Amino acid sequence: MLSFKTLFLSALAAAGLVAVGDADGLNARSVAGATKYLGTAIKIKVMADSDANTLATNFDDFGAITPENEMKFPALEPARGVFNYTAADIIVAQAQASGQILRCHNLVWHANNPPWLLKGGFDNATLISILRNHITNVVGHYKGKCYAWDVVNEALNDDGSLRTNTSIWYSTIGPAYIPIAFAAAAEADPAAKLYYNDYSCEKNNAKAKAVRNLIGTIRAYGAPIHGVGLQAHLTTGQVANSSVLASNLQAFADLDVEVAYTELDLSTPADNPNLAQQAADYATVVSACKLVPKCVGVSLWGFTDKYTWINNSLPLPWSADYTQKPAYTSIADTWCAGDHWDQCGGLLFKGCPGCASPYSCTFVNPWASFCL
Repeated sequence: MLSFKTLFLSALAAAGLVAVGDADGLNARSVAGATKYLGTAIKIKVMADSDANTLATNFDDFGAITPENEMKFPALEPARGVFNYTAADIIVAQAQASGQILRCHNLVWHANNPPWLLKGGFDNATLISILRNHITNVVGHYKGKCYAWDVVNEALNDDGSLRTNTSIWYSTIGPAYIPIAFAAAAEADPAAKLYYNDYSCEKNNAKAKAVRNLIGTIRAYGAPIHGVGLQAHLTTGQVANSSVLASNLQAFADLDVEVAYTELDLSTPADNPNLAQQAADYATVVSACKLVPKCVGVSLWGFTDKYTWINNSLPLPWSADYTQKPAYTSIADTWCAGDHWDQCGGLLFKGCPGCASPYSCTFVNPWASFCL
């Protein structure tokens, strides 16, 4: 015989109602903690793995999706003026079907450009035309579907100087390519949040200060910028404390931009992983976001070690066999975790849907579940 809980929740589902507290996961707790999402990067290879894709489409864990490679320049414009949206469209369709926000990534990068672009010998005016045409087509194709775009990616060296000789965009157009890109993206989709995205600027160092200066430069050209993405490819055991990270986030937020950790992972050696420290470091990063009201979310750069981009490392919250590592619990509990007898669910409940160990969210009646 079906339990009363099962019958009641089935009736709610049939009526189109939801008992909010019955959902729990990284995204559910992140949203309960007042952010917009907790997300992950995904790629077609992951989608082809049914076990992995089941995790990726679980809205309770992931409320946002970032295409890992499928929206980069060579994937979308493999020949000049020829656009191929097939793979990216598959990711977009799945995210929409799962109710997930899209963080679209990325439009302009010094790396990973197609041979026709790198070897074309284009002059300033022609390359500006190519840049604008690419952004107009790509952002226009996904207009209304992307919550945010990483417009320009990694334009700065670690010392805060602009990449010059290593960037075809800078070496041909000069620094104006950055505001040109933001202006073109804004024209193609005025509703999208436009981000500058970079690594090694999680602390208040020379690069972080240069990013803040870049915000002013973009605006001085008359182009909009709405957000800064801090990639947060970090190393276990080498993470600053949450107050240091939060202070840096707030320094960006004070310039009237939203902030997000956009590519979070924490490398630890595959042959000698320190999973306890990794869990603590994930909690530190999440805590920093939690301390800053304009931190809208955290995105992992993948979720399972099976498909990490980092060689000989186990940097993500799920193991290669899809079991949850200690990092999963630390992320969830940092967003929120109810103590003994705290309410964690029930009809119309909007608080934290999870419980601190050793308690579990236990159904008591249709209107209340408690940490027992």
